[in-house]
Amino acid sequence: WTVADAVSRVLENSEELHSWRRCLLSACMKGLVVLYNSSKDESEQEVERAMLLRLEELLRFVEEVDPDDWYSLVKTGLKYRYRDEAFLRVLNIAIQLLYKKESSLSQ
Repeated sequence: WTVADAVSRVLENSEELHSWRRCLLSACMKGLVVLYNSSKDESEQEVERAMLLRLEELLRFVEEVDPDDWYSLVKTGLKYRYRDEAFLRVLNIAIQLLYKKESSLSQ
């Protein structure tokens, strides 16, 4: 994320920043899916928490996701982390952001 933050700072105030953030959001969701599939016992909690915080931050900027990435994250997250408070909190925030009236997923 250090490199991603550095690139984001360089792209600040440019047209490419939104596209860059969409790529980061997709990578973050795919990374969480891999983490959930590989460590079903929640042994990577610190890494997961950091990824969830990043996901929440990116969702506030981008507010649109690839439907396939979203489906994979929700399916895998609910399968392996349905009791995890941090996952459920971010999922709730994501649902509120993504299913607003003007969102692409709500149509």
